[in-house]
Amino acid sequence: MMDHFFEQGPIRPPSEANSLLVRVTRNCPWNKCAFCHTYQGSRFEIRSVPEVKQDIQSMRDIADAIADLSCKLGDGGNVTRNVLSQIYNSRDFHNDYFYPVAAWLYFGGENVFLQDANSLILKTAELLEILNFLKEKFPGIERITSYCRSHTAARKTPDEFKQLKQAGLSRIHIGMESGSDDVLSLIHKGVTAADQIKAGLHVKQGGIELSEYVMPGLGGVQLTKQHALDTAKALNAINPDFIRMRTLHVVPGTKLDDLMQKGDFQPLKDDEIVEEIKLFIETLDVRGAYIASDHILNLLENVEGRLPEDKKKILAVIEKYLELSAKDRLIFRLGRRMGAFRKTEDLADKETYLKLKAIVDDYESRGADLDRDIVKTMNKFI
Repeated sequence: MMDHFFEQGPIRPPSEANSLLVRVTRNCPWNKCAFCHTYQGSRFEIRSVPEVKQDIQSMRDIADAIADLSCKLGDGGNVTRNVLSQIYNSRDFHNDYFYPVAAWLYFGGENVFLQDANSLILKTAELLEILNFLKEKFPGIERITSYCRSHTAARKTPDEFKQLKQAGLSRIHIGMESGSDDVLSLIHKGVTAADQIKAGLHVKQGGIELSEYVMPGLGGVQLTKQHALDTAKALNAINPDFIRMRTLHVVPGTKLDDLMQKGDFQPLKDDEIVEEIKLFIETLDVRGAYIASDHILNLLENVEGRLPEDKKKILAVIEKYLELSAKDRLIFRLGRRMGAFRKTEDLADKETYLKLKAIVDDYESRGADLDRDIVKTMNKFI
């Protein structure tokens, strides 16, 4: 077996589950957001262009070795289940470098995600060199995406984004979190609402798809209405291609957890977050943006669709949940956090419903705190 190595960072968006991960930077250059623990204690580093290109070359060499194996197995260079089985079960290929490349090729080998938290912080000329090399080594790539901070995107010009688009960068993921200056200050985001809007517009003007992430519940009890209204207002000004919701869960050990323990931040309960999302969606006035609820932290997974045409359908999903009895809302919440339910229609599964109801009844009979244990369960999702 050849010794080929490459780095991969800790996270990527759920929508990039089948993407090849190319690490351009290490960790996060800001690393001060009060809700985030991903890069705590880590130092930010920009990897050199030769270093990144060497990783890409290693991936290419591994892909070639996998193609050779496929041919020997009679699969004509294609990555089939048979090829995957050989790679995952053979000692000759037993390492962490062949696995992700093989899986990527099996799922089409078309999408790439540049890591870590803010790859666009590189100089545009350096990014262009990396993108061109990547497309040279893997001509079949269809989509290349990356995270980017609003602070960084606001400083790059639309013309720079056009150059990156021409080189293959097709989508940028930005963690807006909120469009409220008060909320952004609370969580130490390091940007203003005006920065968020400027950043989004620069990406859009460069012709690159834009995916904005918002965090329901981030304003807590005190700022919930402002958070919903101002975030919708900022998104209306940008009109992104995607709006992805990531419901707040206060992670133990974060700065936001410290604020909560001191009584300076009061988190919303699930039902209050659903009400906040309803106000947020009612206020949205975008054209063609797709709302996605693609994360386990979101209570209602099927709050999704394209605006404006699907707004009534999305709001109907929310109303259906809010119209449930208090007991059924609790049963659904428990089922969702345990992975048994994905949408309110799943309550019709009588066997599962009765099992969950028995758990709720037991907690009530003992006077135990079910909400506390649901929160503990959610800690595992981060």
